[in-house]
Amino acid sequence: MRAYRAYARATALSALAYRGSFLLSLGGVAFQLVALLAVWRVLLGGGSGGQIGGFDWPHMRSYLLVAFASGALVGTFVDFRMSHRIRSGLVALDLVKPVDYQRARLWETIGGVWIELVVVAVVMGVSVAVSGAPDLPPGPELALFLASMVLLVPLKFIMVYVSTLACFWTENYVGVMWARQAITGLLSGALVPLAYFPGWLATAARWSPFAGLTSTPALIFVGQASGSQAVLLVAAQLAWLLLLWFGARALFGRALRRLTVHGG
Repeated sequence: MRAYRAYARATALSALAYRGSFLLSLGGVAFQLVALLAVWRVLLGGGSGGQIGGFDWPHMRSYLLVAFASGALVGTFVDFRMSHRIRSGLVALDLVKPVDYQRARLWETIGGVWIELVVVAVVMGVSVAVSGAPDLPPGPELALFLASMVLLVPLKFIMVYVSTLACFWTENYVGVMWARQAITGLLSGALVPLAYFPGWLATAARWSPFAGLTSTPALIFVGQASGSQAVLLVAAQLAWLLLLWFGARALFGRALRRLTVHGG
């Protein structure tokens, strides 16, 4: 465990050393929040009582704040480093270290989460100061919301990790990253709540692994999912995490067959 904590510390120090790039990536998520708040405030009529698809403005504002927090966690800092090491062959050095490769990458991700949490707290503080605090869900739903947010970190990591393994087959990671961000941004409900999707697509997205990245914690927080439905959504989030975790291990074994390192 000491070795994995060292990976987490190294990532945190790297994020602080390159804080300009790190904060710039988080700034893009914050800008998206401001833009979405402005658009949905107009569509829902601000505080005039307008409602679309079961969301009024206070609910949509809370939903978007949760979407911002989930989007800010587990940024692109770790996957770019991992993709570079795969494409350059430096991954061979990682493979000879006496640690589990996948678990080491998870701890690298965790090392940057605390800095992302600080940024999230600052943005939330500004939002509360400007517009007031959102209503919190009751006790049981609040506990499920917090559990969903905790599960979100490893779930998002494993999706990023699987997409980054594509570098064993491709020459470039940027296209893979853009495709992943487009798919997750849409099917997670980060841009538009899944309730606005056509019926068949909303159902498929709700039970996909992507919903656990935004929709599940956001719906629980705003009260759109409660009781047994909220428990079921969190259970689905956990099930997808376990399935993808062990699926990624199998994929990594196949990826290593593609590894060729030239030179000494």
